[in-house]
Amino acid sequence: MSLKVDIRKLELFNKICRQGSIQVADSLSQMSGMDAEIEMAKINFLHIDDVKKHIGNRNAVGISIELTESPYGNVLFLLDPRDSKELAQSMIPGDMGGDDSSGFSSMEKSAIQEIGNIMTSSYIDGWANVLNTTVNMTTPTFTYGSTAEIIDKMGGWPDKEMVFVLDSEITTHDTDLDLTVYTFPQLDSLVELVRQIDVDANV
Repeated sequence: MSLKVDIRKLELFNKICRQGSIQVADSLSQMSGMDAEIEMAKINFLHIDDVKKHIGNRNAVGISIELTESPYGNVLFLLDPRDSKELAQSMIPGDMGGDDSSGFSSMEKSAIQEIGNIMTSSYIDGWANVLNTTVNMTTPTFTYGSTAEIIDKMGGWPDKEMVFVLDSEITTHDTDLDLTVYTFPQLDSLVELVRQIDVDANV
């Protein structure tokens, strides 16, 4: 299948990522009662080999999902562990309890998993709104450890050539959370959805 699209629709790819990120910040604000804002440093469309270098080998908090409807593929959220811990603590009143071997208390892990649920569903809702469709996904998977472990937990590197990479920062009055979102779509499915959009009405 040809991957050509109307050049006027190229802005849709940026709009998809922006809208997904805005939905994340809005949902975090509603969930936590904190005024969350998101600043997107850059949106890149990278080859999978460059993505592997971009992720590197470091400790992180990973939250991954699989899209079960078009445009299919996988989405991986990578967060800084210290920022994630601070955000979790800001949402839990009272004693955190001791850390387990993963570096997070059970309450902190529960809070981060809930944050992950909100972030992933909000991000995909933002995509669906721009693409004028519905996109179902699997239950988010939470992992704390090396990026290699996170990729393994996701099911290994997806068989995709190109990846959306969104570097951003979520800011609240308590913490700044570095967030990178890696989206591994099936390009032919994504292009087909973009082709169906009325460019004059949506861009």
